[in-house]
Amino acid sequence: QGLYSSVVCPGLVMSNMTYRILPVFIWKLLMPIMWLVSGVWLFKQKPESLDALVKYHSCTSGLGKCYVEPRKMDVDEETADKFYEKLLELEKQ
Repeated sequence: QGLYSSVVCPGLVMSNMTYRILPVFIWKLLMPIMWLVSGVWLFKQKPESLDALVKYHSCTSGLGKCYVEPRKMDVDEETADKFYEKLLELEKQ
């Protein structure tokens, strides 16, 4: 209803744990590619066409294939509508 929010989980973060999997220089080469792939999906979407009651999880398989998985949120639609109406009232004030 005109209110959109794009929230992105940081996903893979370089740390001492990831450095044990692959050397640092390989992570430095891979990270920009991984950020680009996940960012492309986000910016290609039209917010008004997405289901407001679904969270879209950016996932990567064990073999490195990136995909997006929609997961229905456990939200009462009536309560969500009341909350949205209250937000509109607060905005007018």
